[in-house]
Parts: sequence; structure tokens; C-alpha cells
Amino acid sequence: MTDSAGRSVIMEEEYMPLREVVFVRLRRQILRGELKPGERLMEIGLANRLGVSRTPIREAIRKLENEGLVVMVPRKGAHVAEITRQELNDVLEVRRSLEVLAITKACESMTEKDILALKTAEEAFAAQVARRDADITTLGEADEHFHDVIYQGTRNRRLVQMLNNLREQMYRFRVEYLKDTDIRQRLVREHDTIVKALEMRDREEAVRVTILHIDNQYRTINSALDSRKTED
Repeated sequence: MTDSAGRSVIMEEEYMPLREVVFVRLRRQILRGELKPGERLMEIGLANRLGVSRTPIREAIRKLENEGLVVMVPRKGAHVAEITRQELNDVLEVRRSLEVLAITKACESMTEKDILALKTAEEAFAAQVARRDADITTLGEADEHFHDVIYQGTRNRRLVQMLNNLREQMYRFRVEYLKDTDIRQRLVREHDTIVKALEMRDREEAVRVTILHIDNQYRTINSALDSRKTED
């Protein structure tokens, strides 16, 4: 399911009950930062915007609360949950383990055709970074695609499925990470190192830079959370 394609999202939604469509759309908007952390979710406004009654909105908000993406504030209603350090720790801890497994498998399984596809994805991301008018969503999708080529190169369908499930949870963090233009240049360099390590079948170097890649993300987002706390 990809927003860039658009069409595939709509086709999937055609087979869903209305309440599920509303839930999926609101969830996607939260994960992609279209609904901001701390933003109040007004049932009437959301119902008007999505062209539905308040009932499926209310049901979707309840499900989002169960997922931890929405919090109910006494006398103030539903708000998009803030990104917390605990959530960051939990998600990146799982991602680190799965990415290390993926890069190890990729070193063993990627073909020359896969490496070529990865280089193309690397160049596409670097081209987006070089654009002055590049938006966060496009950058995020290009970064996702780079990693997806590696996932597919593992030839492990169950691992790919687990990484894809985690990817949506990661999107909120990826958006925060890509806001800093200096960090984008660092990502380009890290991607290049990963590609070279995979091309040389250097598993030790590939694992090293993958862990560095994730730990840099952790430190940057942690700093952003500290800055927000200071401002508050």
C-alpha cells in the first residue's frame, strides 16, 4: 500500500467497511505527520472533510487510542499522541534487530540485478536531497524504497512482512529525521556505504553501517524531543 501510487490505496479501500476506511485514512495521516502530534481531532471537522457521519470517526478514534496514536484528554477530547522517548526506544530497538538480520541475509542473497536496483534507489534519494524544493513526504518515500530493495533482496518473505509492518510505525520518526537538511546529506553518505558493503559482500561493514544508520536516527530524534520539552 503506497500513497505515492495513490491508486493502490483506493483499490484496497473499495473492499473495506466504511469504518475501516476512515480508520486507515486517519492512521495514515497521523503516521505521515499530516495530523500533527498534539493536534486536536474534532469529530465534526473530520466527518465533513472525509464526507462521512460522526459514527465511523468516533469508532476510528477509539481504535487509534487503543494503538496509542491518539490520547483522550479530560475536558479537551481526542488529540494526536505526542512522539515519546519510550515509543522511540521500543520501535528502534526492534528495527535494529530486524535490520541487522536483513542486511546479513542481503549480503548472502542479493543478485547483481538487486545491487543495480539498489544503486538506482540510492541515486533517486540523492537526487531528491539535492532538490531545493524537495518535500518531506517525497524524501521519506525515496528513503523507504531504498530500504525496501534491501528487504526484498533477503529472499525471506516473513522477514519482509515484519519489516513492512514496522515501517508504518517508523514513518513518524522518519519525518522528524528528514526535517534537518544536514542530516539528509549524512543519509546519502550512509546509503552509499551500505551499497558498497553489499556489493563487496562485506557483511561486517554492512552490519556496522546499518547499526550506525539507526543509532544516528535515534540520537537525532532524541535531541528533537529534548528541544520540544525545553520549549514547552
